[in-house]
Amino acid sequence: MRERVIIKWGGGLITEKSSLCTPDLQVLNQLAQTVSACLRHDVDVVLVHGAGSFGHLRAKHWKLHEGLLLNEDFQPDEICSSQLEAVAQVRKEMLQLNDHVCEALSQNEMTPVIHPPHLWAKNTGTEFVGNLDRFLEQNKGQIHVTFGDVVDVEGSQQFGILSGDDLVARLAIELPQVKRLVFAIKGVDGLLRVPPEHANASDLIEHWSPDIQFEGTHQSEIDVTGGIGLKAVRGAYVASHGIEVLMVNGGISERVLGAMLGTPVRGTIVTAKK
Repeated sequence: MRERVIIKWGGGLITEKSSLCTPDLQVLNQLAQTVSACLRHDVDVVLVHGAGSFGHLRAKHWKLHEGLLLNEDFQPDEICSSQLEAVAQVRKEMLQLNDHVCEALSQNEMTPVIHPPHLWAKNTGTEFVGNLDRFLEQNKGQIHVTFGDVVDVEGSQQFGILSGDDLVARLAIELPQVKRLVFAIKGVDGLLRVPPEHANASDLIEHWSPDIQFEGTHQSEIDVTGGIGLKAVRGAYVASHGIEVLMVNGGISERVLGAMLGTPVRGTIVTAKK
């Protein structure tokens, strides 16, 4: 069996995160080219992508990450008048973003196999319930694709957000032959010692473990998952299972490809040691 790599395209990387439902088609094409090159190096790829402006803004307004809130006084938006309508709309918008992702892959001569989580997974966090066997078979030229989504949740909560960062953790650990997990993030080379707007080249943390402090930008006003902090925590969890974990600047194609192939690149290596 060929070795595998799990790649996470951050939602902020592939969309204009402050503009509702706006993909960055140029970045998507560049990233798709790196996946195609990885396949040509005989390394299979499982792709997970974030939501960016296709999920976070509406999900934040309707507090979908908190589940069903019967006593909350929500203001209707331009499309939805209830949380349940918002659940359906965010799922629809995530499929729209996924269409853009898959179009970029198809234009680069790959065959995406799509797994929308609301159709096969329930509950949130790394303990979500869902059969990952659907990701096992991978024919030549195929790439499995899934994404962060609104999923059903057991009990009174009814629904919640299953983060792509939780998906990559389970996929990396439970699928066979996974050698690496790569987070392609926007605008920074990896984890930084100071906030990105104050950082210079020397502030990159080249080796990170949970005992090391870092400063990241978490857009809490629009983000309904854990931002860069969740990626770091889930990355350390994966690394504790003997899998290489790297964070790289997703806007630099050479680094993304190098990280996927296991060659040294500028970025952050995440480890589990404390």
